[in-house]
Amino acid sequence: MVLARLIPSFLLITACLSFAGCAQTSTGVQTQQLLKTAYAWEGTRYDAYPQGRPELSVLKITIPAKTTLNWHTHPMPNVAYVVSGELLVETREGKQTRLTPGQVLPEVVNVAHRGTSANTPVELIVFYAGTTDLPLSKPD
Repeated sequence: MVLARLIPSFLLITACLSFAGCAQTSTGVQTQQLLKTAYAWEGTRYDAYPQGRPELSVLKITIPAKTTLNWHTHPMPNVAYVVSGELLVETREGKQTRLTPGQVLPEVVNVAHRGTSANTPVELIVFYAGTTDLPLSKPD
């Protein structure tokens, strides 16, 4: 009787592992962690996510060559992945970091900053962990 009750659960777990991809198989899939941090690039610790209904946004941003963005802030944690180009990011306080393809930038929250592209356009993929109706950035 107990065995009869366990068989459906066993079959469900087996189906999940075999067909739904719950277990890693020998398909050649590789995982590389690009970033895991509790701090923005300039050293500020992330305090909390914004209050409200979560809303994730992913943007592909292209910055023309030799372009300086306006000063701005982000009201939520976000991270940028550099696909191509070179980008200098700076805060008003003078902290700077230079990014090249394949690098990841944990962006500052509520800190004025801007980016400047080098001699070629910059292509970024930016992931924002915000809330519904919260702007992704604000002019500063």
